[in-house]
Amino acid sequence: MTITEMNERKRELGYTDARISELSGVPLSTVRKVLGGITKAPRYDTIKALEKVLGKETAGSGYNSRISDNETTAFSYDSCMTSGAPQGVREVQPAYSTKKQGEYTLEDYLAIPDERRVELIDGVIYDMSSPLGHHQIIAGQIYFHLVSYISGKGGPCIPFIAPIDVQLDCDDKTIVQPDVMILCDRSKYTPQRIVGAPDFVVEVFSKSTRKKDMFIKLNKYRTAGVREYWMVDPDKKNVIVFHFENDDDLSVYTFRDKVPVGIYGGDCVIDFAPIDDYVSELPH
Repeated sequence: MTITEMNERKRELGYTDARISELSGVPLSTVRKVLGGITKAPRYDTIKALEKVLGKETAGSGYNSRISDNETTAFSYDSCMTSGAPQGVREVQPAYSTKKQGEYTLEDYLAIPDERRVELIDGVIYDMSSPLGHHQIIAGQIYFHLVSYISGKGGPCIPFIAPIDVQLDCDDKTIVQPDVMILCDRSKYTPQRIVGAPDFVVEVFSKSTRKKDMFIKLNKYRTAGVREYWMVDPDKKNVIVFHFENDDDLSVYTFRDKVPVGIYGGDCVIDFAPIDDYVSELPH
């Protein structure tokens, strides 16, 4: 089936993307990208799973023939990491064979299967390993407190938690996925991604992201126009806060402190002590 045929069948059946995801086992974001035409080179197993839900099984080599004639296959990744470097890219299709780190674009990023989480920064693809449970708990607690505050105050600001794509520089060379963020300019929101800098960003360090969060993303967030950036370090139990709109004012807090959210003038405060206590009680 072609993508057009799938969409026609979807309308006939009255299925939503969420229902198709539930029946096929394909992640909802992937369903949206494939049926929305955003992913130009969907994987064969993804197409087969969607075809099982939306109708006819593709006979013979029809889909393979369409790939050969009209589409480019997505690239995969080497299973090993070089010391101190992002995971290498192994091109599967000749169209990518001449590309080097620094040359990748939004089109390449969108061709990567959703189950492989990566970021694109200045044309370089960084593989992101699955975060540990402690990382997720800390990010989730911060997000919960922000949602509670913003819901009570109203206004245009929207809190987000990863994964959500941010086209940080409004170009095709950088797509990041902050752990937690707040967006107040709703004109930057699209169903596919945020286009432009959010107002507030939190990155919770992990072993695989520490250097990137501390140096590469710090500089990117500053130059893109992020107003406030928190770097949360679960190992050292501290929170480093940069107020970019206030001459890069820097503050350092511990996990026993109440940390004010600067974009709200300190009216919103995240108390890290209960978060620290909760995480400390869990197995390490």
